[in-house]
Amino acid sequence: MHLMQLPREVLLGENLKGEVLNVAKRIGLSGPAMVIYGPRTKEIAGKDVKASLMEEFEVSSLTIKGATMDEVGRVISGIRDGGIRWLVAVGGGSIIDVAKLASYRTGVPFISFPTTASHDGIASANASIKDIGVKTSVKAIPPVAVIADVNVIKKAPYRYLAAGVGDIISNLTAVKDWQLAHRIKGEYYSEYAASLSLMSAKMVMKNADIIRLGNEESVRKVVKGLISSGVAMSIAGSSRPASGAEHLFSHALDSIAPKPALHGEQVGVGTIIVAYLHGLKWEKVRETLKRVGAPTNAYELGIDPELIVEALTIAHKIRPERYTILGRDGLTREAAKKAAEITGVI
Repeated sequence: MHLMQLPREVLLGENLKGEVLNVAKRIGLSGPAMVIYGPRTKEIAGKDVKASLMEEFEVSSLTIKGATMDEVGRVISGIRDGGIRWLVAVGGGSIIDVAKLASYRTGVPFISFPTTASHDGIASANASIKDIGVKTSVKAIPPVAVIADVNVIKKAPYRYLAAGVGDIISNLTAVKDWQLAHRIKGEYYSEYAASLSLMSAKMVMKNADIIRLGNEESVRKVVKGLISSGVAMSIAGSSRPASGAEHLFSHALDSIAPKPALHGEQVGVGTIIVAYLHGLKWEKVRETLKRVGAPTNAYELGIDPELIVEALTIAHKIRPERYTILGRDGLTREAAKKAAEITGVI
C-alpha cells in the first residue's frame, strides 16, 4: 500500500491573517486550538492570527525557541494538558517543523502559516529537528492547510527568499540520487513525484531574475516552488524527491559548524558540489544562485573552508540508510577537497 497525504487547502495571496478562521471552518476543525510561534513571528503575524481565531474558538498559544526535541515535547505537553484538537504554526521552518512532529505524535492536525519562504518544510511531511546536538530529517505529517500571506513573507529579510531558491534548486541533485538508489538498491521510485520536483527546480532557475527583485511576484514564484516540492514528497511517501546528498551535507554542517548558515543556503552550496559529482551542469546551478543573491561559497556562508571539506567526508553517516552519490563509504578527504575547489566553493 502506498499512502499519499496532501494538504487539503493551499492559500496564496495578500492579507490572509484572518483567513485561518475561514479555512479551519471549511475543513471542519473544531474544539480548542493552539497557535505556536517564535518571539519574532508572534509580533509579525502570530498575535493577529490568534486574535482572529478567538472570535469563534478557544485558543491558547506557545512561544517556541528552536527546532529541538525539547520544544516538540513542550508542544506535546501543551496539547495533552489543554485538550488541544488542532494547531496553527506561525513562523519559519523551525516553528513549522516543531508543529509538524508534535502533530504527528499526538494525531492532531495542524495548519501551516509561514512567515518566510526559506525552505520546503512549509508544506512537506518531513521535519528537520535537532536531537542530542544533531539535526536530521524526521518523518512526520504534512499540514492540513497552508496559508501563505505574500505581504507577511515579503517583509522577511530577502536572504530568506534566496535561501528558498537554494532549497528548491537542490531537487536537481536529490532526484539524481533517488534514481541512483533506484538502480543500485532497487529503491521505490516515483516518476510523477520526480517530475514535479524537477519542474519546481527548473521554474526557479527560469525565473531567477524575477525572484531577485524581492517583490510580491518573487514571493509567489518561490512559495509555489516550495509547495510543489512538499507535494512531490507527499506523493513519493518520503523526502527523496527533494533531499539527497546536498541535504546530508547541510545536516553535517549543522552538526560541526559553530554558526551554521540558513538551511537553504547550505543546501544550495551543497547542490553545486553534488551536481559536479553527478556530472551535471553545476555551473548553471551556481549561476542561478548568484543571480538570486544566494551564497555560492564557504566565505559567503560564513563557514570555514576546512569545515566544508569535513562535512563532505562525514555527510554519508548522517542517514546511512539513504543511498546517494556519496556511496556507503563517503568521499575521501582528497576527493572532497578537489570537488569543493573545482566548483569554487573553497
